[in-house]
Amino acid sequence: MEQLTLKKIYIFLFSTFLFYGCSEDFLDVDSREKIEAGDSEEVFEPDDFVTSTYGMLTDWDYAFSWLGVTEIISDNADKGSTPTSTGTDKHFLDGLTHTSTTPSIAAMWERWYKSIGRASYAIEYAEEYGLTDEDYKNRLIGEAKFLRALNYFWLVRMFGDVSLQHTDLLTRAPEEEVYDFIEQDLLDAIATLPNKSEYASGDLGRATKGAAQALLAKVYLYKKQWEDALNYAGMVMTSGEYSLEPNYEDIWRVYSENGVESIFEVQARGEQIAHGVNQYSQTQAPRGTGGWGWGFNVPSEDLLNAFNEEGDTIRRDATIIFRGETLWDGREVSGSVENPMYNEKAYSSANLGDADGDKNVRILRLAEVLLIHAEAANELGDSNTALTSLNQVRARVKLPEVTTTDQGQLRELIWKERRLELAFEHDRWFDLIRTGQAGEVMRAHGKPFEDGKHELFPVPNDQINQTPEMTQNPGW
Repeated sequence: MEQLTLKKIYIFLFSTFLFYGCSEDFLDVDSREKIEAGDSEEVFEPDDFVTSTYGMLTDWDYAFSWLGVTEIISDNADKGSTPTSTGTDKHFLDGLTHTSTTPSIAAMWERWYKSIGRASYAIEYAEEYGLTDEDYKNRLIGEAKFLRALNYFWLVRMFGDVSLQHTDLLTRAPEEEVYDFIEQDLLDAIATLPNKSEYASGDLGRATKGAAQALLAKVYLYKKQWEDALNYAGMVMTSGEYSLEPNYEDIWRVYSENGVESIFEVQARGEQIAHGVNQYSQTQAPRGTGGWGWGFNVPSEDLLNAFNEEGDTIRRDATIIFRGETLWDGREVSGSVENPMYNEKAYSSANLGDADGDKNVRILRLAEVLLIHAEAANELGDSNTALTSLNQVRARVKLPEVTTTDQGQLRELIWKERRLELAFEHDRWFDLIRTGQAGEVMRAHGKPFEDGKHELFPVPNDQINQTPEMTQNPGW
Protein backbone atom coordinates (compact mmCIF):
# COMPACT_ATOMS: atom_id res chain seq x y z
CA MET A 1 0.00 0.00 0.00
CA GLU A 2 3.07 2.19 -0.42
CA GLN A 3 1.51 4.53 -2.95
CA LEU A 4 -1.31 5.56 -0.65
CA THR A 5 0.42 5.61 2.72
CA LEU A 6 3.92 6.83 1.84
CA LYS A 7 3.26 8.67 -1.39
CA LYS A 8 5.54 11.69 -1.39
CA ILE A 9 6.83 12.67 2.02
CA TYR A 10 5.71 16.22 1.44
CA ILE A 11 2.07 15.12 1.55
CA PHE A 12 2.42 14.49 5.27
CA LEU A 13 4.11 17.86 5.75
CA PHE A 14 1.36 19.36 3.65
CA SER A 15 -1.28 17.76 5.83
CA THR A 16 0.12 19.47 8.92
CA PHE A 17 -0.51 22.87 7.37
CA LEU A 18 -3.64 22.47 5.27
CA PHE A 19 -6.70 23.27 7.37
CA TYR A 20 -4.57 24.18 10.35
CA GLY A 21 -5.54 27.82 10.25
CA CYS A 22 -9.31 28.12 10.37
CA SER A 23 -9.88 31.77 11.38
CA GLU A 24 -11.90 31.83 14.59
CA ASP A 25 -14.13 28.93 13.72
CA PHE A 26 -12.96 25.51 12.62
CA LEU A 27 -16.22 25.09 10.73
CA ASP A 28 -15.06 27.83 8.39
CA VAL A 29 -12.08 25.99 6.96
CA ASP A 30 -9.85 27.86 4.54
CA SER A 31 -8.96 25.04 2.17
CA ARG A 32 -7.04 27.20 -0.29
CA GLU A 33 -3.96 28.04 1.69
CA LYS A 34 -0.81 28.30 -0.40
CA ILE A 35 1.87 25.89 0.73
CA GLU A 36 5.40 27.08 0.09
CA ALA A 37 8.23 24.66 -0.65
CA GLY A 38 11.54 26.44 -0.34
CA ASP A 39 11.45 29.65 -2.39
CA SER A 40 8.88 28.40 -4.90
CA GLU A 41 5.25 27.45 -4.63
CA GLU A 42 4.66 23.69 -4.74
CA VAL A 43 2.30 22.50 -7.45
CA PHE A 44 -0.11 19.83 -6.26
CA GLU A 45 -1.92 17.27 -8.33
CA PRO A 46 -5.58 16.48 -7.60
CA ASP A 47 -4.56 13.11 -6.17
CA ASP A 48 -2.41 14.89 -3.60
CA PHE A 49 -5.48 16.50 -2.08
CA VAL A 50 -7.37 13.19 -2.08
CA THR A 51 -4.40 11.41 -0.50
CA SER A 52 -4.14 14.06 2.19
CA THR A 53 -7.82 13.50 2.99
CA TYR A 54 -7.09 9.82 3.65
CA GLY A 55 -4.20 11.02 5.80
CA MET A 56 -6.61 12.71 8.19
CA LEU A 57 -7.65 9.22 9.33
CA THR A 58 -4.18 8.56 10.76
CA ASP A 59 -4.20 11.46 13.21
CA TRP A 60 -3.65 11.17 16.96
CA ASP A 61 -7.35 11.84 17.58
CA TYR A 62 -8.13 8.33 16.33
CA ALA A 63 -5.62 6.82 18.76
CA PHE A 64 -7.15 8.30 21.87
CA SER A 65 -10.19 10.60 21.64
CA TRP A 66 -11.96 8.15 19.31
CA LEU A 67 -11.47 5.34 21.82
CA GLY A 68 -13.22 7.39 24.46
CA VAL A 69 -16.31 8.40 22.50
CA THR A 70 -16.90 5.01 20.85
CA GLU A 71 -15.76 2.21 23.19
CA ILE A 72 -14.72 3.43 26.66
CA ILE A 73 -18.11 5.12 27.02
CA SER A 74 -19.89 1.81 26.31
CA ASP A 75 -20.39 -1.44 28.19
CA ASN A 76 -17.67 -3.06 26.08
CA ALA A 77 -14.79 -1.28 27.73
CA ASP A 78 -13.42 0.42 30.81
CA LYS A 79 -10.94 3.28 30.93
CA GLY A 80 -8.10 0.98 31.95
CA SER A 81 -4.52 2.13 32.53
CA THR A 82 -3.93 3.02 36.21
CA PRO A 83 -6.48 4.47 38.62
CA THR A 84 -4.65 7.81 38.61
CA SER A 85 -4.13 7.97 34.83
CA THR A 86 -7.25 9.68 33.56
CA GLY A 87 -6.24 10.01 29.93
CA THR A 88 -7.28 13.66 30.30
CA ASP A 89 -10.99 12.86 30.19
CA LYS A 90 -11.43 9.13 29.66
CA HIS A 91 -12.63 8.72 33.25
CA PHE A 92 -15.47 11.13 32.51
CA LEU A 93 -16.50 9.22 29.40
CA ASP A 94 -16.20 5.91 31.24
CA GLY A 95 -18.41 7.23 34.02
CA LEU A 96 -20.87 8.91 31.63
CA THR A 97 -20.14 12.24 33.33
CA HIS A 98 -18.75 14.01 30.27
CA THR A 99 -19.78 17.59 29.49
CA SER A 100 -19.60 20.09 26.64
CA THR A 101 -16.00 20.89 27.68
CA THR A 102 -14.75 17.29 27.45
CA PRO A 103 -11.67 17.48 25.16
CA SER A 104 -12.19 14.16 23.34
CA ILE A 105 -15.61 15.29 22.12
CA ALA A 106 -14.22 18.57 20.83
CA ALA A 107 -11.29 16.78 19.18
CA MET A 108 -13.54 14.54 17.08
CA TRP A 109 -15.91 17.38 16.17
CA GLU A 110 -12.97 19.41 14.88
CA ARG A 111 -11.23 16.44 13.23
CA TRP A 112 -14.33 15.50 11.25
CA TYR A 113 -15.10 19.02 10.11
CA LYS A 114 -11.50 19.56 9.00
CA SER A 115 -11.64 16.25 7.12
CA ILE A 116 -14.91 17.26 5.46
CA GLY A 117 -13.38 20.57 4.41
CA ARG A 118 -10.38 18.81 2.94
CA ALA A 119 -12.57 16.35 1.04
CA SER A 120 -14.72 19.18 -0.34
CA TYR A 121 -11.70 21.05 -1.60
CA ALA A 122 -10.29 17.86 -3.12
CA ILE A 123 -13.54 17.53 -5.08
CA GLU A 124 -13.44 21.15 -6.24
CA TYR A 125 -9.75 20.94 -7.13
CA ALA A 126 -10.23 17.79 -9.19
CA GLU A 127 -13.20 19.30 -11.01
CA GLU A 128 -11.32 22.49 -11.94
CA TYR A 129 -7.80 21.18 -12.51
CA GLY A 130 -8.32 20.29 -16.14
CA LEU A 131 -7.79 16.53 -16.04
CA THR A 132 -8.44 15.03 -19.47
CA ASP A 133 -8.94 11.48 -18.26
CA GLU A 134 -12.60 11.62 -17.22
CA ASP A 135 -12.58 8.19 -15.56
CA TYR A 136 -9.59 9.13 -13.42
CA LYS A 137 -11.07 12.50 -12.50
CA ASN A 138 -14.40 10.94 -11.57
CA ARG A 139 -12.67 8.27 -9.52
CA LEU A 140 -10.81 10.88 -7.47
CA ILE A 141 -14.02 12.81 -6.92
CA GLY A 142 -15.76 9.57 -5.91
CA GLU A 143 -13.04 8.78 -3.37
CA ALA A 144 -13.34 12.25 -1.84
CA LYS A 145 -17.14 11.99 -1.71
CA PHE A 146 -16.88 8.65 0.07
CA LEU A 147 -14.52 10.15 2.64
CA ARG A 148 -16.74 13.19 3.11
CA ALA A 149 -19.76 10.95 3.60
CA LEU A 150 -17.86 8.81 6.14
CA ASN A 151 -16.95 11.85 8.21
CA TYR A 152 -20.46 13.29 8.08
CA PHE A 153 -21.82 9.88 9.12
CA TRP A 154 -19.58 9.83 12.16
CA LEU A 155 -20.65 13.39 12.99
CA VAL A 156 -24.39 12.90 12.62
CA ARG A 157 -24.60 9.71 14.65
CA MET A 158 -22.68 11.39 17.48
CA PHE A 159 -24.31 14.84 17.49
CA GLY A 160 -27.59 14.53 15.56
CA ASP A 161 -28.30 17.82 13.78
CA VAL A 162 -25.01 19.27 12.47
CA SER A 163 -24.02 22.10 10.18
CA LEU A 164 -23.53 21.22 6.54
CA GLN A 165 -20.24 22.97 5.93
CA HIS A 166 -20.96 24.04 2.35
CA THR A 167 -24.32 25.69 3.10
CA ASP A 168 -24.53 27.25 6.57
CA LEU A 169 -21.88 27.30 9.27
CA LEU A 170 -24.12 28.67 12.00
CA THR A 171 -27.30 26.65 11.61
CA ARG A 172 -27.43 22.96 12.43
CA ALA A 173 -29.15 21.14 9.59
CA PRO A 174 -31.80 18.59 10.64
CA GLU A 175 -30.42 15.08 11.02
CA GLU A 176 -32.55 13.85 8.11
CA GLU A 177 -31.08 16.52 5.83
CA VAL A 178 -27.55 15.52 6.81
CA TYR A 179 -28.35 11.89 6.06
CA ASP A 180 -29.76 12.92 2.68
CA PHE A 181 -26.47 14.67 1.87
CA ILE A 182 -24.50 11.59 2.94
CA GLU A 183 -26.74 9.39 0.82
CA GLN A 184 -26.21 11.53 -2.28
CA ASP A 185 -22.42 11.58 -1.82
CA LEU A 186 -22.41 7.80 -1.58
CA LEU A 187 -24.69 7.32 -4.59
CA ASP A 188 -22.34 9.57 -6.58
CA ALA A 189 -19.35 7.57 -5.34
CA ILE A 190 -20.98 4.25 -6.25
CA ALA A 191 -21.50 5.51 -9.79
CA THR A 192 -17.83 6.36 -10.34
CA LEU A 193 -15.65 4.18 -8.10
CA PRO A 194 -14.03 0.96 -9.31
CA ASN A 195 -14.47 -2.39 -7.67
CA LYS A 196 -11.72 -3.49 -5.31
CA SER A 197 -10.35 -5.96 -7.88
CA GLU A 198 -10.08 -3.23 -10.51
CA TYR A 199 -7.49 -1.17 -8.64
CA ALA A 200 -3.79 -1.58 -9.36
CA SER A 201 -1.87 -3.17 -6.51
CA GLY A 202 -0.27 0.15 -5.61
CA ASP A 203 -3.72 1.69 -5.09
CA LEU A 204 -5.11 -1.07 -2.89
CA GLY A 205 -6.84 0.50 0.08
CA ARG A 206 -8.54 3.36 -1.74
CA ALA A 207 -12.29 3.74 -1.49
CA THR A 208 -14.18 1.36 -3.78
CA LYS A 209 -17.68 0.86 -5.11
CA GLY A 210 -18.13 -1.86 -2.47
CA ALA A 211 -17.02 0.48 0.31
CA ALA A 212 -19.56 3.09 -0.75
CA GLN A 213 -22.30 0.45 -1.01
CA ALA A 214 -21.43 -0.97 2.41
CA LEU A 215 -21.40 2.44 4.07
CA LEU A 216 -24.71 3.30 2.41
CA ALA A 217 -26.21 0.05 3.73
CA LYS A 218 -25.04 1.08 7.20
CA VAL A 219 -26.52 4.55 6.77
CA TYR A 220 -29.86 2.97 5.84
CA LEU A 221 -29.57 0.72 8.90
CA TYR A 222 -29.35 3.79 11.11
CA LYS A 223 -32.27 5.39 9.25
CA LYS A 224 -34.30 2.18 9.57
CA GLN A 225 -34.81 2.09 5.81
CA TRP A 226 -34.79 -1.68 5.93
CA GLU A 227 -35.40 -2.48 2.27
CA ASP A 228 -32.63 -0.12 1.15
CA ALA A 229 -30.25 -1.53 3.77
CA LEU A 230 -31.05 -5.05 2.60
CA ASN A 231 -30.53 -4.18 -1.06
CA TYR A 232 -27.21 -2.39 -0.67
CA ALA A 233 -25.82 -5.01 1.71
CA GLY A 234 -26.89 -7.61 -0.84
CA MET A 235 -24.99 -5.81 -3.60
CA VAL A 236 -21.78 -6.11 -1.59
CA MET A 237 -22.44 -9.74 -0.71
CA THR A 238 -23.10 -10.80 -4.31
CA SER A 239 -20.39 -8.68 -5.94
CA GLY A 240 -17.82 -11.47 -5.93
CA GLU A 241 -15.31 -9.02 -4.44
CA TYR A 242 -15.38 -10.19 -0.82
CA SER A 243 -15.52 -13.30 1.34
CA LEU A 244 -15.16 -14.04 5.03
CA GLU A 245 -11.62 -14.56 6.25
CA PRO A 246 -11.58 -18.30 7.11
CA ASN A 247 -10.05 -17.73 10.56
CA TYR A 248 -11.50 -14.88 12.59
CA GLU A 249 -8.28 -14.24 14.48
CA ASP A 250 -6.41 -13.60 11.22
CA ILE A 251 -8.44 -10.50 10.36
CA TRP A 252 -6.23 -8.14 12.40
CA ARG A 253 -2.86 -9.54 11.38
CA VAL A 254 -0.52 -8.03 8.84
CA TYR A 255 -0.98 -10.77 6.26
CA SER A 256 -4.73 -10.08 6.11
CA GLU A 257 -4.60 -6.33 5.73
CA ASN A 258 -6.73 -5.35 2.71
CA GLY A 259 -7.60 -9.04 2.54
CA VAL A 260 -10.64 -10.91 1.28
CA GLU A 261 -12.95 -9.61 4.01
CA SER A 262 -11.70 -6.03 3.98
CA ILE A 263 -14.06 -3.44 2.50
CA PHE A 264 -12.40 -0.30 3.85
CA GLU A 265 -9.58 0.20 6.31
CA VAL A 266 -7.23 2.99 7.31
CA GLN A 267 -3.88 2.45 5.64
CA ALA A 268 -0.95 2.60 8.02
CA ARG A 269 1.76 0.38 6.60
CA GLY A 270 4.65 0.96 4.23
CA GLU A 271 7.98 -0.70 3.65
CA GLN A 272 8.99 0.40 7.12
CA ILE A 273 7.03 1.55 10.15
CA ALA A 274 5.70 4.91 9.09
CA HIS A 275 3.31 7.46 10.57
CA GLY A 276 0.61 4.83 10.88
CA VAL A 277 -2.40 5.66 12.97
CA ASN A 278 -0.48 7.76 15.43
CA GLN A 279 -0.18 5.78 18.71
CA TYR A 280 -3.28 3.61 18.12
CA SER A 281 -1.45 0.44 19.21
CA GLN A 282 0.61 2.17 21.87
CA THR A 283 -2.31 3.70 23.78
CA GLN A 284 -4.07 0.32 24.05
CA ALA A 285 -1.11 -1.99 24.67
CA PRO A 286 -0.50 -3.57 28.11
CA ARG A 287 0.83 -1.18 30.72
CA GLY A 288 3.13 -1.73 33.68
CA THR A 289 5.96 -4.11 34.41
CA GLY A 290 6.54 -6.17 31.27
CA GLY A 291 4.11 -4.05 29.27
CA TRP A 292 4.77 -1.84 26.25
CA GLY A 293 1.93 0.68 26.18
CA TRP A 294 -0.46 2.94 28.03
CA GLY A 295 -3.14 0.36 28.80
CA PHE A 296 -6.30 2.34 27.95
CA ASN A 297 -9.59 1.03 26.51
CA VAL A 298 -9.61 -2.36 28.21
CA PRO A 299 -12.30 -5.04 27.80
CA SER A 300 -14.96 -4.93 30.49
CA GLU A 301 -15.90 -7.88 32.64
CA ASP A 302 -19.34 -7.65 31.06
CA LEU A 303 -17.91 -8.17 27.57
CA LEU A 304 -15.87 -11.14 28.80
CA ASN A 305 -19.02 -12.61 30.34
CA ALA A 306 -20.92 -12.10 27.08
CA PHE A 307 -18.31 -14.12 25.18
CA ASN A 308 -18.27 -16.85 27.81
CA GLU A 309 -22.05 -17.13 28.05
CA GLU A 310 -22.20 -17.66 24.29
CA GLY A 311 -19.38 -20.22 24.37
CA ASP A 312 -17.61 -17.88 21.93
CA THR A 313 -13.99 -18.74 22.69
CA ILE A 314 -12.66 -17.99 19.19
CA ARG A 315 -13.79 -14.37 19.10
CA ARG A 316 -13.06 -13.91 22.81
CA ASP A 317 -9.44 -14.97 22.41
CA ALA A 318 -8.99 -12.92 19.23
CA THR A 319 -10.43 -9.81 20.92
CA ILE A 320 -8.92 -9.96 24.41
CA ILE A 321 -5.31 -10.09 25.56
CA PHE A 322 -5.22 -11.73 28.97
CA ARG A 323 -2.60 -10.95 31.59
CA GLY A 324 0.04 -13.71 31.58
CA GLU A 325 -0.85 -15.22 28.22
CA THR A 326 1.48 -15.95 25.31
CA LEU A 327 0.22 -14.22 22.19
CA TRP A 328 -0.07 -15.85 18.78
CA ASP A 329 3.32 -14.49 17.68
CA GLY A 330 5.13 -15.76 20.79
CA ARG A 331 5.19 -12.51 22.75
CA GLU A 332 4.65 -13.14 26.45
CA VAL A 333 2.37 -10.82 28.37
CA SER A 334 3.78 -10.46 31.85
CA GLY A 335 1.66 -11.47 34.81
CA SER A 336 2.62 -8.13 36.32
CA VAL A 337 0.93 -5.82 33.83
CA GLU A 338 -1.53 -3.36 35.31
CA ASN A 339 -4.86 -4.65 33.95
CA PRO A 340 -6.19 -8.20 33.59
CA MET A 341 -7.32 -7.63 29.96
CA TYR A 342 -6.40 -5.51 26.93
CA ASN A 343 -7.71 -4.96 23.38
CA GLU A 344 -6.07 -7.50 21.07
CA LYS A 345 -7.60 -5.98 17.92
CA ALA A 346 -5.24 -3.03 18.42
CA TYR A 347 -2.19 -5.27 18.91
CA SER A 348 0.71 -5.07 16.47
CA SER A 349 3.55 -7.58 16.52
CA ALA A 350 5.92 -4.96 15.18
CA ASN A 351 5.10 -2.42 17.87
CA LEU A 352 7.32 -2.48 20.94
CA GLY A 353 5.86 0.68 22.42
CA ASP A 354 6.62 2.97 19.49
CA ALA A 355 4.51 6.09 19.17
CA ASP A 356 4.05 5.61 15.44
CA GLY A 357 2.37 2.40 14.38
CA ASP A 358 2.12 0.08 11.46
CA LYS A 359 -1.33 -1.40 11.90
CA ASN A 360 -4.23 -0.80 9.54
CA VAL A 361 -7.51 -0.04 11.32
CA ARG A 362 -10.52 -1.89 9.95
CA ILE A 363 -13.55 0.33 9.28
CA LEU A 364 -15.86 -1.82 7.13
CA ARG A 365 -15.71 -5.56 6.54
CA LEU A 366 -17.95 -8.23 5.10
CA ALA A 367 -19.08 -9.73 8.41
CA GLU A 368 -20.72 -6.46 9.36
CA VAL A 369 -22.45 -6.29 5.98
CA LEU A 370 -23.85 -9.78 6.59
CA LEU A 371 -25.20 -8.64 9.95
CA ILE A 372 -26.73 -5.51 8.40
CA HIS A 373 -28.36 -7.81 5.83
CA ALA A 374 -29.64 -10.10 8.59
CA GLU A 375 -31.07 -7.26 10.67
CA ALA A 376 -32.79 -5.62 7.70
CA ALA A 377 -34.25 -8.91 6.50
CA ASN A 378 -35.62 -9.67 9.96
CA GLU A 379 -37.23 -6.24 10.24
CA LEU A 380 -38.89 -6.90 6.88
CA GLY A 381 -40.29 -10.18 8.20
CA ASP A 382 -37.98 -12.43 6.19
CA SER A 383 -36.54 -14.59 8.95
CA ASN A 384 -35.14 -17.23 6.59
CA THR A 385 -32.93 -14.71 4.79
CA ALA A 386 -31.95 -13.20 8.13
CA LEU A 387 -30.93 -16.60 9.49
CA THR A 388 -28.86 -17.41 6.42
CA SER A 389 -26.77 -14.24 6.77
CA LEU A 390 -26.52 -14.44 10.56
CA ASN A 391 -25.44 -18.07 10.54
CA GLN A 392 -22.66 -17.42 8.02
CA VAL A 393 -21.05 -15.19 10.63
CA ARG A 394 -21.58 -17.72 13.41
CA ALA A 395 -20.34 -20.69 11.38
CA ARG A 396 -16.92 -19.14 10.98
CA VAL A 397 -16.42 -19.13 14.75
CA LYS A 398 -17.93 -22.60 15.16
CA LEU A 399 -21.08 -21.53 16.99
CA PRO A 400 -24.34 -23.44 16.52
CA GLU A 401 -26.92 -22.17 14.06
CA VAL A 402 -29.67 -19.90 15.28
CA THR A 403 -33.02 -21.39 14.30
CA THR A 404 -35.71 -19.19 15.82
CA THR A 405 -38.01 -17.40 13.38
CA ASP A 406 -39.62 -15.25 16.06
CA GLN A 407 -38.89 -11.69 14.95
CA GLY A 408 -38.34 -10.26 18.44
CA GLN A 409 -36.07 -13.08 19.56
CA LEU A 410 -34.11 -12.97 16.32
CA ARG A 411 -33.70 -9.20 16.60
CA GLU A 412 -32.09 -9.60 20.02
CA LEU A 413 -29.79 -12.35 18.77
CA ILE A 414 -28.62 -10.27 15.81
CA TRP A 415 -27.87 -7.35 18.13
CA LYS A 416 -25.90 -9.68 20.39
CA GLU A 417 -24.01 -11.04 17.40
CA ARG A 418 -23.01 -7.53 16.39
CA ARG A 419 -21.56 -6.98 19.85
CA LEU A 420 -19.47 -10.15 19.82
CA GLU A 421 -18.38 -9.90 16.19
CA LEU A 422 -17.57 -6.18 16.18
CA ALA A 423 -16.25 -5.58 19.70
CA PHE A 424 -13.67 -2.77 19.75
CA GLU A 425 -14.44 -1.75 16.17
CA HIS A 426 -15.90 1.56 17.34
CA ASP A 427 -19.62 0.88 16.87
CA ARG A 428 -20.88 -0.47 20.19
CA TRP A 429 -22.06 2.80 21.79
CA PHE A 430 -23.94 3.81 18.65
CA ASP A 431 -25.51 0.36 18.34
CA LEU A 432 -26.83 0.77 21.89
CA ILE A 433 -28.24 4.18 21.01
CA ARG A 434 -29.84 3.30 17.68
CA THR A 435 -31.47 0.14 19.06
CA GLY A 436 -32.85 1.89 22.14
CA GLN A 437 -30.90 -0.30 24.57
CA ALA A 438 -28.53 2.33 25.93
CA GLY A 439 -30.51 3.54 28.93
CA GLU A 440 -31.32 0.11 30.30
CA VAL A 441 -27.85 -1.29 29.64
CA MET A 442 -25.88 1.62 31.05
CA ARG A 443 -28.04 2.08 34.15
CA ALA A 444 -27.64 -1.64 34.86
CA HIS A 445 -23.90 -0.94 35.03
CA GLY A 446 -24.46 1.93 37.46
CA LYS A 447 -23.91 4.63 34.83
CA PRO A 448 -26.12 7.77 35.06
CA PHE A 449 -27.69 7.55 31.60
CA GLU A 450 -30.44 10.18 31.19
CA ASP A 451 -33.11 9.53 28.58
CA GLY A 452 -33.45 12.48 26.25
CA LYS A 453 -29.88 13.63 26.93
CA HIS A 454 -27.25 10.97 26.54
CA GLU A 455 -28.48 9.72 23.16
CA LEU A 456 -26.42 12.58 21.70
CA PHE A 457 -23.12 14.15 22.65
CA PRO A 458 -22.99 17.85 23.50
CA VAL A 459 -21.85 20.32 20.88
CA PRO A 460 -18.40 21.37 22.14
CA ASN A 461 -18.42 24.48 24.29
CA ASP A 462 -15.66 26.05 22.20
CA GLN A 463 -17.92 25.86 19.17
CA ILE A 464 -20.84 27.44 21.02
CA ASN A 465 -18.53 30.24 22.18
CA GLN A 466 -17.29 30.85 18.64
CA THR A 467 -20.75 30.71 17.10
CA PRO A 468 -23.30 31.65 19.80
CA GLU A 469 -26.11 31.37 17.26
CA MET A 470 -25.60 27.60 17.17
CA THR A 471 -27.95 25.61 19.38
CA GLN A 472 -26.89 23.05 21.98
CA ASN A 473 -28.26 19.50 22.22
CA PRO A 474 -31.06 18.81 24.76
CA GLY A 475 -29.94 18.41 28.36
CA TRP A 476 -26.48 19.85 27.87
